[in-house]
Amino acid sequence: MVNYLLRRLGYAIIMVVLVSFVSFVIIKLPPGDFLTQKLAQLQARGDRSAENQIAEYRAKYGLDRPFMVQYTTWAVNFLKGDFGESFEYERPVKDLLGQRLGMTVILALATLIITWVIAIPLGVYSAIKQYSLGDQVITTISFIGLGMPGFLLALLILYVAIIILNQDVLGLFSKEYVDAPWSFGRVIDLLKHLWIPALISAVTGTGGLIRIMRGNLLETLGQPFVEAARARGLKNSQVIWKHAVRIAINPLIVILGSEALPGIIGGGALVSIVLNLPTIGPLFVDSLRKLDMYMAGTCIVFFTILLLVGNLLSDLLLAWADPRIRLD
Repeated sequence: MVNYLLRRLGYAIIMVVLVSFVSFVIIKLPPGDFLTQKLAQLQARGDRSAENQIAEYRAKYGLDRPFMVQYTTWAVNFLKGDFGESFEYERPVKDLLGQRLGMTVILALATLIITWVIAIPLGVYSAIKQYSLGDQVITTISFIGLGMPGFLLALLILYVAIIILNQDVLGLFSKEYVDAPWSFGRVIDLLKHLWIPALISAVTGTGGLIRIMRGNLLETLGQPFVEAARARGLKNSQVIWKHAVRIAINPLIVILGSEALPGIIGGGALVSIVLNLPTIGPLFVDSLRKLDMYMAGTCIVFFTILLLVGNLLSDLLLAWADPRIRLD
């Protein structure tokens, strides 16, 4: 086990370094940079000192130095906990991400809970009632969920809520609680607003997990150990939930590790943009669009780290859940 963890740690370090370098290269590929756009904006306003200001910015952020020097400086500082400064906001990246991390984690966990609470029971029911009316209805709903983009569903709900119901569903707080300190009332207000974006973000994932759970459980129910459990006189509910579901749920554990933790930083970016949610996703998308390379690079590196950690945790959880799996 120790050797396995050390190997995974070594692979993870190599992967993070490669991803950070490649992402830095890709961000620098488009012609110009953030300061080029800034210069055009200043000149359009008739600012005669624009070029001098941009020259100062380039010296401040080190953009007048060679690419490898820029990357090496950022990577070394990253290891020290300094992720650089955002060009757009002229503030440390660490502070900007820290402000939004809490809401991103809460939304991701709420989405995960809703997805699993809905998907597993429906997937099990669909499998044990194969080809029944209920199975057909669940299958149809799951296919609609798979084909419905989250941002499109968010737009539809936004239209119905604002135009038809005259309700405000933007953000995670009411106007009076947006900048208010944390209190019991603010928590209740958060819960009132949280379920809408969480449910929207869970739609696509729920449809996929229902199909996976149904297919795996149907395959597992035909295995000899299930027939042996029935031959011992166990109740059908015990056979399904204690024996079959325990094995059929393994792929969902893998998905939990590979999608749940990265979802913390991704945060359903498009859904968050549509609903004006204070999560990391919109910040990441905006940084890519405006070539804010320190912000974008930091988000990509954290996304990679969370993906690697999630995969490792899912492997360990699989070994714990299924005694047949041995990591060595």
